[in-house]
Amino acid sequence: MSFPDLRAFLDQLRRDGDLVEVGAEVDPVQEAAEIHRRVVAAGGPALLFTRPSGADFPLVTNLFGTARRAELAFGERPQGFIRRLVETVETALPPTIGSLWGARDVAAQVLKVGLRRGRRGPVTEVVTDDVRLDRLPALTTWPEDGGPFITLPLVFTEHPDGRGHNLGMYRLQVHDATATGMHWQIGKGGGFHYRVAEGRGESLPVTVFLGGPPALTLAAIAPLPENVPELLLASLIAGERLGLVEGVGPHPLVARAEFALMGSVAPLIRRPEGPFGDHYGYYSLTHDYPVFQVSRIARRRDAIFPATVVGKPRQEDFFIGDLLQDLLSPLFPLVMPGVTDLWSYGETGYHSLSAAVVKQRYAREAMASAFRILGEGQLSLTKFLLVTDQPVDLKDFRATLEHLLARTNTETDLYVFSNLSMDTLDYTGPEVNLGSKGIWLGLGEPVRSLPEQFSASELPSGCGSVEVFCRGCLVVGGPPKADDPDLASRVASHPAFADWPLVVLTDEPARAVRSAMNFLWTTFTRFEPAADVHAAATRVVRNHLVYTAPIVIDARLAPSFPGELHCDPEVADTVSTRWKEYFPDGRVEMGDAERGHLD
Repeated sequence: MSFPDLRAFLDQLRRDGDLVEVGAEVDPVQEAAEIHRRVVAAGGPALLFTRPSGADFPLVTNLFGTARRAELAFGERPQGFIRRLVETVETALPPTIGSLWGARDVAAQVLKVGLRRGRRGPVTEVVTDDVRLDRLPALTTWPEDGGPFITLPLVFTEHPDGRGHNLGMYRLQVHDATATGMHWQIGKGGGFHYRVAEGRGESLPVTVFLGGPPALTLAAIAPLPENVPELLLASLIAGERLGLVEGVGPHPLVARAEFALMGSVAPLIRRPEGPFGDHYGYYSLTHDYPVFQVSRIARRRDAIFPATVVGKPRQEDFFIGDLLQDLLSPLFPLVMPGVTDLWSYGETGYHSLSAAVVKQRYAREAMASAFRILGEGQLSLTKFLLVTDQPVDLKDFRATLEHLLARTNTETDLYVFSNLSMDTLDYTGPEVNLGSKGIWLGLGEPVRSLPEQFSASELPSGCGSVEVFCRGCLVVGGPPKADDPDLASRVASHPAFADWPLVVLTDEPARAVRSAMNFLWTTFTRFEPAADVHAAATRVVRNHLVYTAPIVIDARLAPSFPGELHCDPEVADTVSTRWKEYFPDGRVEMGDAERGHLD
């Protein structure tokens, strides 16, 4: 099933009993976000707030906040098509009459992909130059946020030289009635377009769509190679041509969008943007970003404003991200021939940790595939990569980690590369966008039996509790990093840990071992390989830094690290008190927004 626009999707959710209208007046400043988080934690329905205070339009959230709704929004057809396309590429080359005839179903679907241009559509029912962004129900989601943010924007730009378009999702902080920030991060296509325009001293025309076919959202966040047109991917996902309206703004408008914000981003102008409670589970801090000046708005007469809320995993974005990985996974062997399977862990913010199964047909071929992964589009932002050449269910992190630890030789299989770019939202490095990466191999057959139980009569000074996370991996509690910065080195060299290939040092041991999700989040979002990987001993052999096990990851929070996201206590109390007012029929469960995501 495909949906031509947002409201067709909402109609289906109504029929399924998976959409609830909230008729009570709700404040877009933190209150709506906390309601959303509690509903997500309980696996609850999409939410349509009909009376957001201070706004002229209804607000819809949690559109994709369960695996079922995410699958419904984007359908099974694109997954089937991509698998069939891969089969065709693998079997129809070189082409024969028989192979071409066998691929006629693929050709028929390809013919449905494209753009359909016209002079009007629902998005142009109202067109005005009277821009009032302050009347949109943009959400302030966390107490320290710098203001309201548009959190589901579909940002459209074109290369100044006509080399294609980009549709991306970059948060927009609402500065005032006519201007927002433009959070273009490194490695993002819209930012590349802006850099070219700015280098010429020119403004870059920008159009931001809100709502429209759900396929647009998936296309906007897909980690596509440069110059792959996202609008065509949206058409492929939807299984029909994407309708566009021309002649209203600097770009064609998505005909069935709810809103289209039209304007430009001027060169050299910056305004402070942030803080913002981001999907890593911490605040991204205030930095200077370009400014999107909106000069015209087109919208439906009864437009609905879509939004999402991010924070500690799992939030709504987690379900979209995992679905996207499943969708694109058949393409990995085509794009990266040595890679047979790849998974990025949403519990770490996706870019913090990935794991791959690769081909190893000759000695160290696995490293070629590892480098290929780290050089591919947004995968280049991966901070730590686990690599094996044996089949393993990468989605099962415990199984994957045990698999690697049983096969690794840390002296030859662990690599740390310093002075590299990092995800803009990862604050573990020495400064924004800079840090390091790690690759850890576990190849061939097992070389050791992994310990399962820990016992020691003596521990290094400063150590607290010691817990087993999985076979071969311990979690050790310690004081704050500022109070004992050398503890990781003492742990690595202490004989009590000599039989354990991996030890994670944390200031939250009980939390870290509570679940695989907790372990992933408290570990990989909090350490940088070059600064926080320690070993019993290190030496240089052939210009390679050799690490002698055990490997200790110091995942204690650094004093300068941004704060963890927590709801304002007064807002939490308000939501608890008003719950029956929001949902008078009692059918919507109130989940635990503070613990439900990670536990």
